[in-house]
Amino acid sequence: MWVNKAYILTVCLLLLTQAGYAQNTAIPDPNFEQALIDLGLDVAPINGLVPTANLINVTNLNVSGKSISNLTGIEAFANLTVLNCADNLLSNLNVSQNTKLTQLFCSNNQLPAIHVSNLIDLNIFWCANNQITTLDVAQNTKLISLVCDTNQLTVLDVSKNINLNVLVCENNWLSTINITKNTKLNRFQAGNNLLTNLDISKNAELVFLTCENNLLSFLDTASNSMLVNLDCSFNALTELGLSQNQKLTTLDCSNNQLCKLNVKNGNNNNAVFNFSNNVNLNCVVVDNTTNTPTSWMPTGFSNYVTLQDQCTYFVNIDTLQNVITNSYYTLPVLTFGNYYTQTGGKGTPLFANDVITTSQTIYIYNTSVCATNESNFSVLITPEAYYIPKYFTPNNDGKHDVWKVEDFNNSIKTIAIFNRYGKLLKQLPANSPGWNGSFNGKLLENNDYWYLITLTTGETLKGHFTLKR
Repeated sequence: MWVNKAYILTVCLLLLTQAGYAQNTAIPDPNFEQALIDLGLDVAPINGLVPTANLINVTNLNVSGKSISNLTGIEAFANLTVLNCADNLLSNLNVSQNTKLTQLFCSNNQLPAIHVSNLIDLNIFWCANNQITTLDVAQNTKLISLVCDTNQLTVLDVSKNINLNVLVCENNWLSTINITKNTKLNRFQAGNNLLTNLDISKNAELVFLTCENNLLSFLDTASNSMLVNLDCSFNALTELGLSQNQKLTTLDCSNNQLCKLNVKNGNNNNAVFNFSNNVNLNCVVVDNTTNTPTSWMPTGFSNYVTLQDQCTYFVNIDTLQNVITNSYYTLPVLTFGNYYTQTGGKGTPLFANDVITTSQTIYIYNTSVCATNESNFSVLITPEAYYIPKYFTPNNDGKHDVWKVEDFNNSIKTIAIFNRYGKLLKQLPANSPGWNGSFNGKLLENNDYWYLITLTTGETLKGHFTLKR
């Protein structure tokens, strides 16, 4: 039988060529290939191909910081368990075929997404400082360390990752995160998010916690007896009780709205605490008021107590004297508080320079996140030319402390005050500041007293009033 030898030779060459290609893996990124050359997995020159046999048995590959933008060819590393491709220029990373991976480090790239659902043996996964918007780690139940900070995550579900020891998710857009299933968590960093609530009651092994720069108004650390380091600064916390955290040595709770702070944990001598910029915090509960570290901030703070009951809250409030007039009254400008027609900041708001033309009680109300304060004064508008009080209460409370006749038209010449037996106790000139209820330096008893007012016309007015202490 006739055989075309040339044809047979061509077919053989083609088969040999295909076999040769099958023994190589395409590596289109020259920086990736150069990294493999540096590791001894390829030889120069760079040609876009690396012998597959050199890659298939590699278990640990570190190509970090090599300016790699394309990691195509990584699928040939069939037995890879550790991959470090951090600090590169990757915008895509497909490790779906590297199913033996236990550790993956791809931080500091440009990844918008990464899929790791096939990597069921993954126990360390660091993908920080990328552009990742969604991250599914539900299948990675062996994870002990997840570092995904500085991305664009709005949701992170770690409820299936019950073996997590380290979780770093700070610098994202998370408004909530549930770590109640992560009972082995030792280190949790969630600062610079949008968290309004954080339940750490199930994280008894927690040692290091940072949740700064969120929107937290409540944080309960009573169950975290192992806690050593806590940063909860720049939140909206009003109370923080740390007496159960006996190992706590580092605390930053500055820039909150704290009314109460209890750091009496038996370990103050070894602690570095910062509670600066809590404007409503007027005292702090500590171990020993005479031996508090001078390094604590704010420097110079001295109002330390050993019991919370020894703290008092303060809210500044303006106080105004009662007003009696026969025309009108203009409300003055306040420094602390606002005007209202009813107690408790209720009723109709009034404002500085409002003109009061009817008799009434006006309330000045001020509030802080810790407490409220209120004062009040009365405005009495009378059509008479003068006003004679029916009583006074000289107890130095700022209200009715003196008996004073208001003379609106300068129609009064003198005022004489007598006791019930007609004894003259006090003679007051016109426009006198009033009588304080004393005689010869002695305080007089509660009783009725009499007055005799002589007008400029020569007319006289008689009557009585009551002294009440």
